Amino acid sequence: MNAASRPPSPVSIAITSGEPAGVGPELTVAALAVAAERWPSVRFTVLGDRELMAERAGSSPWLSTGADIDIEHHALGVPVTAGKLNAANGRYVLGLLDTAIDGAVSGRFDAIVTAPLQKSTINDAGVPFTGHTKYLAERTHTPRVVMMLAGVGDRPLRVALATTHLPLKDVSAALTVEGIVETLSIIDRDLKALFGLPKLRILVTGLNPHAGENGYLGREEIDVITPALLQARALGIDAPGPYPADTLFQRRYLKDADCVLAMFHDQGLPVLKFATFGEGINITLGLPIIRTSVDHGTALDLAGTGRADPGSLMVAIDTAVAMARHRRAA
Repeated sequence: MNAASRPPSPVSIAITSGEPAGVGPELTVAALAVAAERWPSVRFTVLGDRELMAERAGSSPWLSTGADIDIEHHALGVPVTAGKLNAANGRYVLGLLDTAIDGAVSGRFDAIVTAPLQKSTINDAGVPFTGHTKYLAERTHTPRVVMMLAGVGDRPLRVALATTHLPLKDVSAALTVEGIVETLSIIDRDLKALFGLPKLRILVTGLNPHAGENGYLGREEIDVITPALLQARALGIDAPGPYPADTLFQRRYLKDADCVLAMFHDQGLPVLKFATFGEGINITLGLPIIRTSVDHGTALDLAGTGRADPGSLMVAIDTAVAMARHRRAA
């Protein structure tokens, strides 16, 4: 068989099992039990401690499905008790993420899916860490990434952020014409390339109440956001706005939109999480690799109980597979 007739290699997805004291390991087990049947032609690699995964799996049939699932063993720093954090496992968690990133950059993995981690555990282990998004940007030497959360369905609600984890008092200074144009360009490029959207519309919020009320409630809309939107439109990006955020999130406005760009974290994400929590996911745009994640935290109170809902992780896996296939087809 020559190279031209050789069947393509299967899509390969890495899943980091996250904070071992949280729900990540059991969600990984539960989600893969479904994903293995849904995506029989996909190769899944679970990054985590093999004994921990077996313990959290219990009687789950996830390893007896005949699917292409590999557990790549990474030993815990210390034994773990569900629901109890231990800084001695902080570097273990970061090691899982490093392995996934390195594998995606090298082409070993087509996409990575991350279960939730606990920032405090990594920081308590002596490694400054503010979250997945910034760490992924630093490790891949990406100057600007975009955090986007998304729901499910034929016309899912997607909300991207112009700024992410900042104190509210710092948001205005962080907004620049150049930054908003670059953010819109990343959204436009990645939604077309990785989601198969040939043409898209991005609705943009203002920063201030009533989108500034013609300058009476703030000038960011006049001085920064509107000039940025004019530049973006000149680049061929369909990005109308700025709209008052308190009225934008209505079906009659969103029905023809592919994404909303909000100016700060708690302007856009409470709406999305109210509408999609448990099925929404986090996607990092702008990276040279594909990364999806859940829309929730480690849920220490649910860890080890078997009551944690794998819905968000399942959607994250589905989306990673679809994005990887779009990238291959492009």
